[in-house]
Amino acid sequence: MTDCYYRKRKNIFMSRRTKIMKKRVLAVLLGGCMVAGLLAGCGGSSSSSSSDSSADTKKADGDSGKGYHFEVVVKSFQSSYWQAAVQGIEQAQEELGVTTNTTGPNAESDIADQVNMLNNAINQNPDGIALAACDQNSVIEALQSAKDKGIPVVCFDSGVPDAPEGSVYATVVTDNGGAGAIAADKIYEAVKDKIAKADGQVRVGEVNQDATSANITERGMGFVNRFIELAKEDGKTCAVVGNDYYVNLVKDNGDAKKADIIIEVAVPAQTTVELCATEASNIMNKNDTIAMFGSNQVSAEGLLTANQNLNVLGSDVEKNIVAAGFDAGSTIKAAVKDGTLIGAVTQSPLMQGKISIETLYDICEGKEVKDVQTDGYWYDSTNMDDADISPNLYD
Repeated sequence: MTDCYYRKRKNIFMSRRTKIMKKRVLAVLLGGCMVAGLLAGCGGSSSSSSSDSSADTKKADGDSGKGYHFEVVVKSFQSSYWQAAVQGIEQAQEELGVTTNTTGPNAESDIADQVNMLNNAINQNPDGIALAACDQNSVIEALQSAKDKGIPVVCFDSGVPDAPEGSVYATVVTDNGGAGAIAADKIYEAVKDKIAKADGQVRVGEVNQDATSANITERGMGFVNRFIELAKEDGKTCAVVGNDYYVNLVKDNGDAKKADIIIEVAVPAQTTVELCATEASNIMNKNDTIAMFGSNQVSAEGLLTANQNLNVLGSDVEKNIVAAGFDAGSTIKAAVKDGTLIGAVTQSPLMQGKISIETLYDICEGKEVKDVQTDGYWYDSTNMDDADISPNLYD
């Protein structure tokens, strides 16, 4: 199984500690209550969506609180995944006695909007920023600005591999390469006999919502690379076609005219369920397609939307196209339960949101921090109610 590893960094800067100590001195001079009142009004706002909360109740219960304020920039609020992440953020702020302000664009393809929101967050001069970057390359300049101002950044859900050195203190992500490989394992297990008996080429489709974020890229390639590996073990050859970005990431790609298996990767122009459904339909309409994978909630729901017209997905390998999704949400869970999808891989956005705020708090407290890698979990109709699975199946 392909693993995704992240470099460990120990970036606690004296300039940041000095800034925090100045705040503590000010708090002593002016009084804790007055400072808390001032900081409660520091949160920014967003024309798309925001969530601004305080921790006054926690402080009233006897927690001293440190008056830290964190800005959070998520990818969007278009799916229940991000709503779950916000729940984790709110849990952390209640427990730690901090304030947070969460903003995000309308859609994950609104990259320029997110960059503007990140710059606005930096201009608020918060004690730290938690960032889930839509495009790993578009935030580089803003991350440098945050570093120059001494504002620590923690990335979650998706890393920024080429971030300026020292700008990102820690990254909190799922092992996305490994999670994509889990889906490949399950789909290949379901269709391997059909591949072995096939007279001609067969096709496996993958819909990725974008080609810009690190987590989707790693997850999509985790699936592709693992499927190629499994096919090779059985003496079969693969060729990856479709989106140029993903095709160019494949090492030693096969000949599409001669390969036993075509892996077709599609990416919509924008990250909407409707456009993902269009891409999925184009693949599912082909006579040689035997399997599909939607690599996140939006793209998996796109598969299911396409299937409303085509009615080709199911668990009968001989009659249906076998499909798996990623993430949870009520639509995907229902499809797993009734067998339209053979299963899906879920992660824990709630824990990622929570850990990102906890990590920022530790930075402000002068503690060393490191990257955190959370797990991906396969679920199907047989284990959805298991104790280690059900808490991660958000609606």
